[in-house]
Amino acid sequence: MEEGLCENSVPGSGFGLVDKTRIVEVKPLRSLAPVLPKSLQLSICGRYPSGFPPFVLFEEPEESQPSPTPIPAPIRSYRKPPDEEETPHEVNGDTSSPVEGVNGESVDDSPNRSAQPMKSCKTSQKRRKKTQDFGGSSSLGGISMAQRDDGDREVVNLVLMNFDSLRRRFCQLEDSKDLNTLMGTKRPDLRASNVMTSKVFRTNMRRRIGAVPGVEIGDIFFLRMEMCHVGLHGQSMSGIDYMNAKDELQEEPVALSIVSSGVYDNNAEEDDVLVYTGQGENFNKKDKHAVDQKLQRGNLALDRSVHRQNEVRVIRGLKDAVNKNAKFYVYDGLYKIQGSWVEKGKSGGSVFKYKFVRLPGQPSAFAVWKSIQKWKTGSCSSSRAGLILADLTTGVESIPVSLVNDVDNEKGPSFFTYSNSLRNSKPFGIVQSSYGCNCNKTCVPGDLSCSCIQRNEGDFPYIANGVLVSRRPLVHECGPMCKCFPNCKNRVSQTGLKHQMEVFKTKDRGWGLRSIDPIRAGTFICEYAGEVIDRAKVYKNGGYNDEYVFDTSRIYNPFKWNYEPSLLEEISSSTEDYTIPSPLIISSKIFGNVARYMNHSCSPNVFWQPVLYAENNQYFLHIAFFALRHIPPMVELTYDYGCSGHADGSSAPQGRKKCLCGSAKCCGSFG
Repeated sequence: MEEGLCENSVPGSGFGLVDKTRIVEVKPLRSLAPVLPKSLQLSICGRYPSGFPPFVLFEEPEESQPSPTPIPAPIRSYRKPPDEEETPHEVNGDTSSPVEGVNGESVDDSPNRSAQPMKSCKTSQKRRKKTQDFGGSSSLGGISMAQRDDGDREVVNLVLMNFDSLRRRFCQLEDSKDLNTLMGTKRPDLRASNVMTSKVFRTNMRRRIGAVPGVEIGDIFFLRMEMCHVGLHGQSMSGIDYMNAKDELQEEPVALSIVSSGVYDNNAEEDDVLVYTGQGENFNKKDKHAVDQKLQRGNLALDRSVHRQNEVRVIRGLKDAVNKNAKFYVYDGLYKIQGSWVEKGKSGGSVFKYKFVRLPGQPSAFAVWKSIQKWKTGSCSSSRAGLILADLTTGVESIPVSLVNDVDNEKGPSFFTYSNSLRNSKPFGIVQSSYGCNCNKTCVPGDLSCSCIQRNEGDFPYIANGVLVSRRPLVHECGPMCKCFPNCKNRVSQTGLKHQMEVFKTKDRGWGLRSIDPIRAGTFICEYAGEVIDRAKVYKNGGYNDEYVFDTSRIYNPFKWNYEPSLLEEISSSTEDYTIPSPLIISSKIFGNVARYMNHSCSPNVFWQPVLYAENNQYFLHIAFFALRHIPPMVELTYDYGCSGHADGSSAPQGRKKCLCGSAKCCGSFG
């Protein structure tokens, strides 16, 4: 065929004329995508929900669309310039480097980061293999590979309990200045997180839209790292967590969760509506001028979620009523973003606003906290349904304990005399007058010259805010015979209530006890007060003569609450089994405090700890209750009553009561 010169021919360099119609346009390999038959495309698309198909190797190339005519646009019109450099993360008004994400790896916060569920099979297998090798044989144990991806309630509680036990131990070491052998100078929570991550001791590592298995609406957290380790919010600092979702046409970021911590001007006047401000500094501190927020990273993900209408988890940061300088976080459930706009911020720059609306039919969480604040300020206490008494203790406690019944018409429990101490206590031994410590003002952690610290095996048993570090055979506290001041931090169980309690009528278990304040794991709740009685009196006529009895000699279900010493390369002979000098039986039928209203549960959130201190040259044993895990406001406080078989082998009454705790691990009966 003769090749003639035409309008599509161009002169070549030394090779004569070249026909342009025969030149193949070469594209980069990554831009090429095979075109599947239409029948196959339809069969693939028809099997999956619109907007969130699984990863497929081949996809139909997008057809070029004509550019729309520019019009005044809302948030979607803001785009990151293509040549703009990546800046450090703007996190709640601060900048930071990429933070560790939920999967134990560095999470790139850019919109181009591929999401976990969108990986190919080979990539997932490689990642799983690396994770398994990285964790090795975890010393913590108890979490399978499947539970790392998808947890349940038990696994979530296990992860949180182990994290906090390590954090408390690091706090204890820091207080005693005994961190010289540990690497780094990070905060105790970050140290604990590093240990947990190195053992891959975490759950819900698979990224997901919507609810997280094992995390319930109303759950509280005192640290963001806790949310990371259970998969609720994957960013330890940033308020917006997201992943890339891929549909038939494109891949774009979608929001998974947000934390409204109060750093920005977020409007939360309504219980079920939150107007959330986008992330990013709105004021350039260096040049001292207002800047506009940019539609990138988390802001871009929120914008895309407006149009996708996917569910977004909302966590609200709230002030801690007990510790004024701290806050806690409550998981408020699933929301959808129903609108977005741009407005001027307080500093003068433009900020993004997103309107979150809570999905109906979910349990209350943030609404409960708002109601509590109204009760505390007195704005609606007089009209509160079911309020019987404002203070059940008649001034005995420094913090009032209210009595509430919004279930039936019963006006209150049986009469008793409120007392916050033990009566008729029996000493366990005589001590010398020099028994108490000689510390000046207060005992100092790490001071081995303190005799009370020596009795606690060289460890100070408490950290800040009176939080117990570990369960011990006996906790030795300072007492009246010690020279330290009454406000010594080693007198936690002697200082009375620290949270505002409420005695309330339950639906089917009589009267119960709850706190209207959040309670952190390890926090002291109350002592079991009452009258110390003999065993013969308890077993009069072959059984208990009242239901308000606490007996240390009963058999209690064992559980592990302390940190694992081997994780910190510690050799410890300490045990969680209690060492009680002599059985202690307390009746709170006639004299007692709020502890008499704590009901039994087969999955309790409170545990008891024997505490010993000396007064009047004698030892006295006390029973103190501590929070087993974080307890949200208005959640009933419960502990294990134990069973009637006694550890010392003595005979006991056989009567057992039907258990109504409702726990998934309910034994059906107790006593």
